[in-house]
Amino acid sequence: MSALPRPGRRRRRRYRLPFRPRLVIFAKAPVAGSVKSRLARQLGVALATRFARQCAQALLARVAFDRRWETIIAATPYAQHGGRFWPAGVGRCAQGPGDLGERMQRIMAGQPPGPLVIVGTDIPAVRAAHIAEAFRALGRHDVVFGPAGDGGYWLVGLRRRPRVPKAFRGVRWSSPHALADTLDNLRDRKVSFIAVLDDVDDARDFIATAGTFGRRVLPR
Repeated sequence: MSALPRPGRRRRRRYRLPFRPRLVIFAKAPVAGSVKSRLARQLGVALATRFARQCAQALLARVAFDRRWETIIAATPYAQHGGRFWPAGVGRCAQGPGDLGERMQRIMAGQPPGPLVIVGTDIPAVRAAHIAEAFRALGRHDVVFGPAGDGGYWLVGLRRRPRVPKAFRGVRWSSPHALADTLDNLRDRKVSFIAVLDDVDDARDFIATAGTFGRRVLPR
């Protein structure tokens, strides 16, 4: 005969989220001569490569092992997607061919169901709190953006329900119109925005962020 539960005690139920949030980090293998070309022309290949490597390592240390989401590194070139540059214990996949929009659309459509957020590795100020805020926004909206000051965006996330929208078609990348073009593709969706952050493209950006890039713990 089985024992009766004690009065006043309730068995706790374990609830599982129906979909796992996924953070996909778009990363380029930090090989000299293949990363941050504009920065390399202005400050030299060695400094540009060091920036790319340290910025990627610091970002991964801050956000990749957070248990609130699963992190996947979408690497390019394909030959380096399992290379020595990326930490063990983090899932990896290849970005595949095409422009940035085609590659992001492929990732959005190809991952298992659930909210998905994409960021790059050249935004030194990204914190885990920003990623958590983006996933919270996707609980109430279809799309979330982290705008950049130059008219682009450093983060994009889609709820991906009931289907994945064609968000990146015809976007003028590396221009002041990138965010506006993407929003034009999502006119019938509920959109949210989080913090405005800037990436590092040239010497001026590098100087402005010299005190933060490569730091695993950012100053408040």
